[in-house]
Amino acid sequence: MGKNQTAIDDRSDKRGEQPTVLVVDDDEAVVEVYKHSIDDNCDVVTAYDGEQALETINESVDVVLLDRQMPNLTGGEALEEIRERGYDCRVAMVTGVDPDFDIVEMPFDAYLTKPVDEEEVRDVVEELLLLSTYDKQFQEYFRLAEKKAALETEKTTEELATNGEYADVQDRLDELKRELDALLAAGDDVDFDSAFRSPPDNDK
Repeated sequence: MGKNQTAIDDRSDKRGEQPTVLVVDDDEAVVEVYKHSIDDNCDVVTAYDGEQALETINESVDVVLLDRQMPNLTGGEALEEIRERGYDCRVAMVTGVDPDFDIVEMPFDAYLTKPVDEEEVRDVVEELLLLSTYDKQFQEYFRLAEKKAALETEKTTEELATNGEYADVQDRLDELKRELDALLAAGDDVDFDSAFRSPPDNDK
């Protein structure tokens, strides 16, 4: 998703500084890989568990790369607290936990399953910085599309067809798509499909 590199450049131009990314993982080697992949274009701060993440985060943080399974305070618990404190940063869960239907209620913006390479890390940071420039409706559309794609990666067609949470996600996506299409009807077209990572074939 190198086409979104301009999101980093635009963010820097508008604020006179590089965007700030908080990397949170209890594996120091993983933190270093993520940091190395983005530190040319971003200010990177690090934490090694959920408690450190909450001590470190502030209003300057634009994007959080957050591991889900960590000692003391899990990534999910840290994410809930980040939202409760009112931080409006974009959050990507980068985790070894395969997505299950419980992700529908989690307030993240993107979900990556380990292992991920440096290019994937750069791509998701660029993607989320770009997302920050859109309004709340589009951000909700993006979050739900990410959850839908993550579930379609892991679940069979039969599992998806019988799950109410997945059906709710699809219904809300359809509703948002209609609303956004109506809002954009008089302006430039937005190619929604190209804005998101394409889900693979559901059949297993």
